[in-house]
Amino acid sequence: MFEPWTILQDFLLAFSALFSIVNPPGSAFIFGQVTADRSHVQRQILARQVAVYAAAVMLVALWGGVYVLRFFGITVDALRIAGGLVVAVRAWELLSQPERNEARKQVEAAETSNTDDLAFFPLTMPFTTGPGTISVAIALGSNVPGDTTRQVAYVIGASVAALAVAILVWVSYRSADSLLDWLGVGRVRVLSRLFAFLLLCIGTQITLNGATTVLRAVLHP
Repeated sequence: MFEPWTILQDFLLAFSALFSIVNPPGSAFIFGQVTADRSHVQRQILARQVAVYAAAVMLVALWGGVYVLRFFGITVDALRIAGGLVVAVRAWELLSQPERNEARKQVEAAETSNTDDLAFFPLTMPFTTGPGTISVAIALGSNVPGDTTRQVAYVIGASVAALAVAILVWVSYRSADSLLDWLGVGRVRVLSRLFAFLLLCIGTQITLNGATTVLRAVLHP
């Protein structure tokens, strides 16, 4: 039987990675600008819809992405190495140039801000949970431990982490204006850099896990 602290450990790992790439407080500012012409009630509805869609995207990528890649003959170890590298590179970009990332998201969202249904496209895909988030989720899903007991704990911890990030998306988006006044752009960017560094460490660890397994197979066939 797994211990509660094991689930907490897996939760913190997945939550740090997903929160860093989604960045709900930072994205909330752009959400507020894109939906500025909507009424308060409409913005509340959009925030809830985006949170639901974001949870679905993260959970599907977490537990379905690996099987899709396996269908194309991609091994879990290859996925860990490639996925970890993608996460690490993405984290480095967020760490070194967060303003550039914010500007890119703002342009993507503004280009389709006049569409009738913003909830899924572009506010969820690719604005909130885009390719970067999906890559992180798949990399996390590929990192499931081999032991059955640990697998259960990992699945629970990572799934709860995805739902927690989705809830934070809902809270951040529905209170975008007050959040900006409370934190300010400067503090949000500092927090973004801190979580980006954690994401860099997580991506490196996932890559090392895959590389270690491959080296063991080569050295001890």
